[in-house]
Amino acid sequence: MKPLIASFQVDHTRIGYGIFSSRCDMVNGAFVTTFDVRMKLPNREPAIHPGAMHTIEHVVATYLRNSRFRDHVVYWGPMGCLTGFYFIVSTMEKIEPRDIEPLIRSAFRHMAGYRGEVPGATPENCGNYLLHDLPMARLEAKTFLSKTWQFEYPKTRRAKAGARVVFDA
Repeated sequence: MKPLIASFQVDHTRIGYGIFSSRCDMVNGAFVTTFDVRMKLPNREPAIHPGAMHTIEHVVATYLRNSRFRDHVVYWGPMGCLTGFYFIVSTMEKIEPRDIEPLIRSAFRHMAGYRGEVPGATPENCGNYLLHDLPMARLEAKTFLSKTWQFEYPKTRRAKAGARVVFDA
């Protein structure tokens, strides 16, 4: 069996709400950082409904790609587990979750108050244009903004039998 990739090595029973640096790679002289924007407590509360998730993806991606940070945005998209989003940026200096916190909070305030048409929600622009739920997306954004955010993954716990480590999560 192949080793677990880094995102599967995070202790999902202990992660909280917030922004976490999932990985940082050097690509063509730039730091390409993947941030985990965690809106839900994995396996402890209901995941975000796919319609709301899809709407948040469209509205927030449009916001980020039109922000002052637009030249650094590589990707904004949902996690398969529907508990948050990945935000990938390319910068010349290494950045940390706290560095992008104002941008993410601003994007979610925008989402929480958004009343217009969902950008790109047409058959020509979207592969599943009917799967949107703007009212629920606004509620999820408001809920996320009301939480206390963390900025570092929780440390893993190591079970021990005497002096021996028997499991490393």
